[in-house]
Amino acid sequence: MDTLLIKHLSLPAATPLADLQACLLAETAAVPVACLNWPQHPYRPSVSVRIGHVQTELWLLFSVAEERVRGLETRVHGDVYRDSAVEFFLSFDRTHYYNFECNCIGTPHLGFGSGRESRRLVPLPLMERLVTLPSLGRQPFAEKAGGFEWTVTARIPVACLTDHSLTSLSGALATANFYKVGSGMTVPHYLSWAPVRTPAPNYHCPEFFGDVRFE
Repeated sequence: MDTLLIKHLSLPAATPLADLQACLLAETAAVPVACLNWPQHPYRPSVSVRIGHVQTELWLLFSVAEERVRGLETRVHGDVYRDSAVEFFLSFDRTHYYNFECNCIGTPHLGFGSGRESRRLVPLPLMERLVTLPSLGRQPFAEKAGGFEWTVTARIPVACLTDHSLTSLSGALATANFYKVGSGMTVPHYLSWAPVRTPAPNYHCPEFFGDVRFE
């Protein structure tokens, strides 16, 4: 897999989220999140992500089309992975990594550690600086069927990457993976950008992350 270039974008930090989304659409390419790693979970929604940075902020725009959608979790750091959710995992040393997770109503989760257990959650005052914009709104709802297209845009300040004293992302080399998940849904599903070679679904595997470079 080729190294993914995370483009340096032209707008300033703290750009309104609607303008941020338009910038990502205009200046970045859609990256497919389409690896079906576990044949026991064959459902494959259509998922892509656009990513860029402005040195002190990381910007993400996930686009999803799927048959069913659910958004119940409203607690920051809650179990968003059980809803229709998207995720971005990022490592600067190939061992420890940040796991950003967000459901379709914009509820975020962000932790750091070297494995699935005993992860350190980003303090809630810092999480107030991490902003999301979900196209489906923020009101929780039970699972519903019918075919849905939705997006979620996220702004992640480098201050939220609490275990690294970053003043700029420019020039940084890292590894990462992007995911789509819905483990608590009627039809659980699990997709990734870089392939994950485990017997059962497990996203907490930095050994399978792909290479990324910040412009």
